[in-house]
Amino acid sequence: MLATDVMRSSFATIKPTATVLNAVQLLLETDQRGLPVIDDAGALIGMVSEGDFLHRDELGISPPSGNWLESLLGIAENTPERERMRTLRVGSLMSSSPITVDVEASIEDVVAQMDIYDVAQVPVVCAGAVVGIVSRRELLAALARRLREAEKASTGVTS
Repeated sequence: MLATDVMRSSFATIKPTATVLNAVQLLLETDQRGLPVIDDAGALIGMVSEGDFLHRDELGISPPSGNWLESLLGIAENTPERERMRTLRVGSLMSSSPITVDVEASIEDVVAQMDIYDVAQVPVVCAGAVVGIVSRRELLAALARRLREAEKASTGVTS
């Protein structure tokens, strides 16, 4: 099975000039673990993930207990914290050497990259452009499909 067989082909991307606040909101809206950062030509130049927001001193904010990403969106207007979030850019936080796989990568290759680099998702690229994303969620969905197929085969049920 190839990465292209299980990848999410509908996903959000972001530009390096976007604000960090916009990136956080987009992550929450799309339920993605990270966003491919693309240039004006559509080429992948980086990734910004949940971890980039959770583990960066540049944000200048002490995270409250609990889910601070959601709390962050509740910061009062006209405060220094909100203003810092508006001025920080994705390009300053992104990982500029994202872990990727080619469209010919097997699921085994994808999982190996996730394990080696301790990442929760991997962009699938073709000629430098992101064509999909494989996350743990897509891998779990593929596993569930295979288990259902095996169960049907063992019980003699046909669709």
